[in-house]
Amino acid sequence: MDKYNTLIDYLKKLEKVIIAFSGGVDSTFLLYATKEALGDNVKAVTINSPYIANWEIEEAKEFTQELEIKHDFIEVDIVEAIKYNPINRCYLCKKHIFQMIKGKAENEGYKYVIDGTNFDDTKDYRPGMKALKELEIVSPLLECEITKSDIRGMAKTKQLDVWNKPSYACLLTRIPHDKNIEVETLNKIEKAEKYLMDRGMRACRVRVHENLARIELDKDGIDKIVAQEIREDITNYFKKIGFDYITLDLQGYKMGNFSINDLKVSDSIE
Repeated sequence: MDKYNTLIDYLKKLEKVIIAFSGGVDSTFLLYATKEALGDNVKAVTINSPYIANWEIEEAKEFTQELEIKHDFIEVDIVEAIKYNPINRCYLCKKHIFQMIKGKAENEGYKYVIDGTNFDDTKDYRPGMKALKELEIVSPLLECEITKSDIRGMAKTKQLDVWNKPSYACLLTRIPHDKNIEVETLNKIEKAEKYLMDRGMRACRVRVHENLARIELDKDGIDKIVAQEIREDITNYFKKIGFDYITLDLQGYKMGNFSINDLKVSDSIE
């Protein structure tokens, strides 16, 4: 637990913080540690937007209530700059959202805004990290060189239910770049993925190509979906919520399938 103690010591030096809290593994673990380090001098702030799944919002609420942590929500619409899902969407979105969170922190007397970026995120294509750097957002997990594996291991030790929760990104990542974002489409994606999750397929994505749903699953999920009864149930439900065609991607689940993976992290996409 040396890394955990290092993290606690680091957080104590921040004195009073707001944490951008999505309810994912990283931000949940960081919030737990920050509560231990700073007590009541931490507030969680969660973005509530059409591109954030409602079940994630509810899970975030439940966690802060359980730990008695102050928790505010900021309502965010689909801003004009990302309306057509541009390649630099993540940068533009992060910049907009964290400007709002930072303004809230300044108005309420919090010294820093922190987020759950971890050490492994430096090895991946993460355009949003540029916005965090520009706004001087503090990333304690990154600064303490804590990896995703570290986080899951420590979260398990601390008996946090999220320790084995699959990674989950905003719903905009299911839509190809340069396509108009419609709330109706986001709602369909959320319903479709929740349907799969409720049937035990936790690591899933439903990518949208016009009126076609392309389902991505891990190996266990693919094994489940090939069963005739489940396959028919999924097809019927997806058609009920508005998809005309339903396909299974035989390559399986892969993070960032609509991102530009051939770019390096250092490349500019503005």
